[in-house]
Amino acid sequence: MDNLLYIVNVVSPVFFLVTLGIFLRYIKAVNESFIDLTSKFVFNVSLPVLVFLKLYEVNLTETFDLPFVLFISTGTALTFGLSWLISLLIIGKRNDRGVFIQGAFRGNYAIVGLAIVMGMFGSDALSKASLMIPFLLPIYNFSAVIALTVYSNHQIKLSVGKLTKDIMLNPLILGVLAALPFALLKIDIPQSVKISGEYLSSIALPLALIGIGGSLNFEAIKKASRISIYATALKIILFPFLASFSAYQLGFTGIDLGIIFVIFSCPTAIASFVMAIAMGGSGKIAGNIIVLSTLGSVLTMTVGLYILKSYNLI
Repeated sequence: MDNLLYIVNVVSPVFFLVTLGIFLRYIKAVNESFIDLTSKFVFNVSLPVLVFLKLYEVNLTETFDLPFVLFISTGTALTFGLSWLISLLIIGKRNDRGVFIQGAFRGNYAIVGLAIVMGMFGSDALSKASLMIPFLLPIYNFSAVIALTVYSNHQIKLSVGKLTKDIMLNPLILGVLAALPFALLKIDIPQSVKISGEYLSSIALPLALIGIGGSLNFEAIKKASRISIYATALKIILFPFLASFSAYQLGFTGIDLGIIFVIFSCPTAIASFVMAIAMGGSGKIAGNIIVLSTLGSVLTMTVGLYILKSYNLI
């Protein structure tokens, strides 16, 4: 019972803020313009500052773990491939496969994942988790664009150069890259700058989570399709189980296993809706997957972390 209460106390504040965003949007205390502006601020300023501050003081020789990075990167690529294979077996309409694939493998790790890791394991674990950002984001973006391009009804020309440039200029990746020289060369930043950065970073996750809640469209639940349900089941049930089981078999335990579970059990990223629309996919299906996986992950993340904690694996 103590383990369950501990996990609930970790997970519930994250999803309480999501619920708060839903409520504020419902009573019209916030609107779409507010959510768009704050989301851009969090993505471009506050979250990169958070990532920078969590990385610039770490000892990279101790924090960087190549087997850990390789497992998560390879596992993410494999979930993409498995999602594609499953889409060929169960999705009849060709144009829906790209949206299904993206929804099944692309997680909201940079917001929900980091928030759970922070609450569950603390700042040191958050630093290690943040180091995965420059590895995961390119996989998420390249893979999603490939799937959506292949299964789009539109004539879309895939520009690898432009996509690579966009990924490298992603503010989160820039935050990581900016922190590396400070961490490697042990460069201190002025205390006043650090305090200002902490003010900015402290609002990153709360504001982002409220924005997620405000972005959810609950009309999607009433129209949830078979495709959306299948993609959600892969995203928050099958893939977290396969990843955690495989990681344990390979010797990952403790915080590393916990981070691995969180990464693979995060709900589908909000960005998948925007990308699906932009590339001619079904916005309705993409929105359904986001809502269902966000709501469902409250239960699946709680249960998964509870099981791992109960068996002293994390």
